[in-house]
Amino acid sequence: MNIIDIHTHGIGGFDTRTSNPIDIIRMAEIQASLGVSAIVLTIYPDSIEIMRQNMMAVQKAMELQKNAAILGVHLEGPFLNSVRCGALKSSSFIEPTESNLKKLLEGFEDMVKIITIAPELNGAAKLIRKISDMGIIASMGHSDATYSEAEAAFNAGAKGITHLFNAMRGFHHREPGIAGFGLLNKEVYIEVIADPYHLNIKTMELIFRTKNPEKIILISDSVSGTKITETEREHGVVDDTGRLQGGSMSIMESSRRLTKLGFNEGIIKRSITKNPETYLLELT
Repeated sequence: MNIIDIHTHGIGGFDTRTSNPIDIIRMAEIQASLGVSAIVLTIYPDSIEIMRQNMMAVQKAMELQKNAAILGVHLEGPFLNSVRCGALKSSSFIEPTESNLKKLLEGFEDMVKIITIAPELNGAAKLIRKISDMGIIASMGHSDATYSEAEAAFNAGAKGITHLFNAMRGFHHREPGIAGFGLLNKEVYIEVIADPYHLNIKTMELIFRTKNPEKIILISDSVSGTKITETEREHGVVDDTGRLQGGSMSIMESSRRLTKLGFNEGIIKRSITKNPETYLLELT
């Protein structure tokens, strides 16, 4: 079965913040060398003009691609909540309007597979319906949504949650929030960063004990600074303040890690093969 990473910004010194398709090809080659069959390249939030330049580079790379198949792009923003920006540039976040969506997507509609959006923003529910009607997956993330706000977005057409627990309202016993919704809803897909830094191992256990195993998708969330081999890596990918910037390992390495730690091998394998494949077919 194909190994699919639906959330990768970069790796080995390259990332999607480029107008050069050769950079994109190099990323795909590195992923292929690590055993990944297909990738959805994730575009950072920025001005619409810059995001379109980045998408253009991916579009050209898709025409030239070899090795790991580039399936399209995942737009992580720009319709996000600055309160939960994480490592992303909050100054680039904009209102979720149909006008902004049209400016962003025009000419790239066929290659955009996923858009991450904060469901609690004014106008987000309407835009989620629009995105879904276009055959694009709306994924909830970088969000301060309550449980009910996440549920309303799911009912409006959202199919996934971007990197569960990271850059979102956490679980509280009186307000389980978007994270609680992701765990308990049997139909919504969840992305999970399975390196040693983004989630405590007990949180990983909670996810795999609670969540419908058909809806768990392991992602790398890898970035330019993500090292290719374990021998190169001393710590997570962080900035000068120690803030995490992205995932530290490929989905092949993180899946092996979880298996060694005793997680069910069949479920782990499914989370990097059948589950992401089925997810990408949700709206086609």
